[in-house]
Amino acid sequence: MNNILFFLIPKALCAYLHDDYTVRQALEKMEAANLGALPILNRRGEYRGTLTEGDLLWALKNQCYMDIRQAEAHRIMQIPHRKDYMPVKVTTDMHDLIERAGTQNFVPVVDDQDAFIGLVTRSSIIRYCHDKLFEKV
Repeated sequence: MNNILFFLIPKALCAYLHDDYTVRQALEKMEAANLGALPILNRRGEYRGTLTEGDLLWALKNQCYMDIRQAEAHRIMQIPHRKDYMPVKVTTDMHDLIERAGTQNFVPVVDDQDAFIGLVTRSSIIRYCHDKLFEKV
């Protein structure tokens, strides 16, 4: 199987942030989704990066948000992201997808116009590799 769409969680089922969200909005969305990292999209649906709990923690520490209302004054694209999860094109082969997932919890997937269409989780790739490794011949 070389089609990554088999593993894709479609955008409609993904939690994500918009690049114009405030720090407070991002905190609330991440809490509601109960996830430690979320993709960031612009309003056209293009992938812009990844925001992690660590990014938010360092922003709160370094910019001294002691009052949650202060977090409403700062946009998430204004805070440093230690590592953005690199997206792959929908036409990417399994080898490249597995390689990318080795350093990321999830892999954002974009179409030819760089619009975010969903993501592939590392756990789904591990399950696939496990099944291939132990399938009966």
